[in-house]
Amino acid sequence: MQSITIKGSQRESVGKVATKALRNAGKVPCVLYGGDKPLHFSANEISFKKLVYTANVYTATIELEGTTYHAIMQDIQFHPVSDKILHMDFYQLFDDKLVTMNIPVRLIGSSPGVLNGGSLSFPMRKLSVRAMPADLPDFINADISPLRIGSKLIVSELANDNFVILHPENSVVVQVRTARAAIEDEVEDEEGEEGEEGEEGATASEEGEKAAE
Repeated sequence: MQSITIKGSQRESVGKVATKALRNAGKVPCVLYGGDKPLHFSANEISFKKLVYTANVYTATIELEGTTYHAIMQDIQFHPVSDKILHMDFYQLFDDKLVTMNIPVRLIGSSPGVLNGGSLSFPMRKLSVRAMPADLPDFINADISPLRIGSKLIVSELANDNFVILHPENSVVVQVRTARAAIEDEVEDEEGEEGEEGEEGATASEEGEKAAE
């Protein structure tokens, strides 16, 4: 999984006055959990842009005064009016410890059902997975090319040896729902196929009659 580097400074004081001063200076107060004790630090708000304002998921490489920590974003608080980042929590990653993370699902291929007028329903755009940090994927690919009208793709069909998906196996990730236009298109397709077969049969029959004469 790709990582975003965050360069910050450890915080000596964690009181309200110090926190307010950090925010006024354009910095975000943060806490890194998962180690021997919580680590308080701050970094420029602009440093979190690629980590927060994106549909992709990244790990974070936090650099604090010569020491590097690998982590994932665990929680974030925004200002209710300005949407500025008020606070962030991170969880430290270790190479030998499993971690749980929400991973985006990426649709690939073209669904015949959608091309025939069906409606694509995509209820699970992210899946919670557990894996070693090195095995965390950037995306979970979901191939919708086999999906016809009424078909669905469930969690068990996206299983992978590198990670465990933490959802019931029969949970629907994506499906193609029936629509009125889609029904009409399918009926027309079936009638067209039957018509072609009928014409071929009639032609063969005529040729047989001529041969008999």
